[in-house]
Amino acid sequence: MTRSELIAGLAEENPHLTVADVERIVSALFDEMTTALARGERVELRGFGAFTVKRRQARAGRNPRTGEAVEVAQKSVPFFKAGKELRERINKTAPAPNGAKKSSGAKN
Repeated sequence: MTRSELIAGLAEENPHLTVADVERIVSALFDEMTTALARGERVELRGFGAFTVKRRQARAGRNPRTGEAVEVAQKSVPFFKAGKELRERINKTAPAPNGAKKSSGAKN
């Protein structure tokens, strides 16, 4: 789902709001989440999951094209951990890949 699909879906479900209003709401939500993560705070949406920031230490890496050693600077990366309700809903409704049957966990 893209941002524009999210906005269109929310506008359709809430006919009392204009598309412009929904767009402002979605933008405000994402801006607040981004600002909180930039401050190093945790953003939790109950039933959905939690966003956190993880710090990756500086390290020595390799240029894949030349094999030359390069220094990779320390950086912060966003991390998402799905909540229990989201995991349960996905596992309940997800079709088995390639038509395979779900395993009961028993080994043959």
